[in-house]
Amino acid sequence: MNTHRTARRIVTRAATAAALATALGLGAVHTAAASAASSAPVSVRPAGTDPDGGWHQNGLRLKAADNKKVDAFVRRARNAERAISPEVRAAARISHAELIGFDQRLKSPDSLKRKVATWMRESPGQTVDESLSMINDSVRFTLQWPAGSYSQGVHTASGLLSAWGNDSTRWANTWNRTAGYKAINSAWRAPRSHQLFEVQFHTPESKAAQLETHKLYEEQRLPGTPPARVRELQAQQNAIFAAVPVPPGAERLTAPARRLSPDPARRLPVPAHLPGR
Repeated sequence: MNTHRTARRIVTRAATAAALATALGLGAVHTAAASAASSAPVSVRPAGTDPDGGWHQNGLRLKAADNKKVDAFVRRARNAERAISPEVRAAARISHAELIGFDQRLKSPDSLKRKVATWMRESPGQTVDESLSMINDSVRFTLQWPAGSYSQGVHTASGLLSAWGNDSTRWANTWNRTAGYKAINSAWRAPRSHQLFEVQFHTPESKAAQLETHKLYEEQRLPGTPPARVRELQAQQNAIFAAVPVPPGAERLTAPARRLSPDPARRLPVPAHLPGR
């Protein structure tokens, strides 16, 4: 192996990424906090670590070995996020999106453990490794546009993420739903780390509805919530989302085509000009 050539390639990739960040002026991307989304529902008790290294909360449990695997998963996600965030910020700037809740881009360890423990409880025999492989939102972002520019914004931002080498692995467009959550939730696989990450595409109205229904959704997902209460909570969420206007053309938005080149080293085109902001 030619170590000098490898070293030059690594430096070139790093320099390209740095040039993109500098050219786009990423520090100027407008972000907004979404503090309501990070507020824990009052019915969720604090999590705890068992003397043997296990984890528990609200009747959910992870054995010590499984808890250790989730902690390792969290560390890998945090390392991968450092390369993912600059591209999402760039896509937000170019598409004139507001980047919402950027400070909450990393899902908390306890939230991930609740999700894994819930899945393992609901599917007996499912391993912690199988559960972790299903998680696509340990790193997550929200991009938001006014309804009038939403469809073009989503098209531009998702196209850029694809062009920069991120593979679209999930595209859930719920704008055509007659009831329930409205937005586009997408998942992507980063080319170098292979880390899965989520990007939600919202309007101010759909994001406000998501924040308003957050505690209802969390209570609905708790293992001990009675079926009648689950239905009541869903009805309340449906009523809130029913008031959200559908942006023109949003229900027809689809995931970008898969990129043609598998080489992530060629994926960071620097735009010819910067959008006014």
